[in-house]
Amino acid sequence: MKPGERRDQIARAIRESGQLTVEDLAGRFSVSAETIRRDLSTLAESGAVQKVHGGARRLRLHHEGSFEERLATNAPAKQEIAAKIAAIVRPGDTLFIDTGSTTLACAEQLVAVPRLTVITNSLAIARLMGAGHSDIRVFLLGGTFSHGNAQTVGPLVLRQIAGFQADYALLTVSAVTAEVGAMDSSLDEAEVARSMMENARQVVVLADSDKLGKTAGFRVCRLAEIDMLVSDRPPPPPLARALAEAGVQVP
Repeated sequence: MKPGERRDQIARAIRESGQLTVEDLAGRFSVSAETIRRDLSTLAESGAVQKVHGGARRLRLHHEGSFEERLATNAPAKQEIAAKIAAIVRPGDTLFIDTGSTTLACAEQLVAVPRLTVITNSLAIARLMGAGHSDIRVFLLGGTFSHGNAQTVGPLVLRQIAGFQADYALLTVSAVTAEVGAMDSSLDEAEVARSMMENARQVVVLADSDKLGKTAGFRVCRLAEIDMLVSDRPPPPPLARALAEAGVQVP
């Protein structure tokens, strides 16, 4: 059995069992404990499993805190991401921007870019962009209002998104792995992100380095559906290889 095939089967066995020891896996695959330890290190780097003393366990899903808590978390990383986005977006571009503390940080820098058209489900982003250049057009998507994140979600939002076409969909996510792709902790937010993707020329996923290698409950998209991943640091080597293979740009 090739190493890659063995690692895939190890990851599947851990997902099914919840947790397995090095000895369990060495016996199951008829290889040395040292080989299993190397396999587990590779799988942990790619975000497929979580290493523990003596073995590995299934990854726990990442759950995000309140919007206020997220605003205060990893602020320098979000500013780094925002600076990269500000260097990409050009005057006159049309942008989908979903709700998130990272996209809000990006909006704070994009407000200086003239002639933008912004379509968003975030009340905070709509207010911020609307107070910028007088020639920035802002469309606030209407739907079910979610007070916690000051956003609109639901079927009405999804139907309205379909009426727009954008140059970029700027999407913040909760987690990114090589195996699953981009994920969110909220079903409603994942649905909004997927709808924005379907109506944008380029999909740009924003994720600070703490989210790389983690998993969340709802898939937004596979890596191959992403045009660009913007983070504050380079992805870990296994994820970087998977992104390169999927043709994802990493500025």
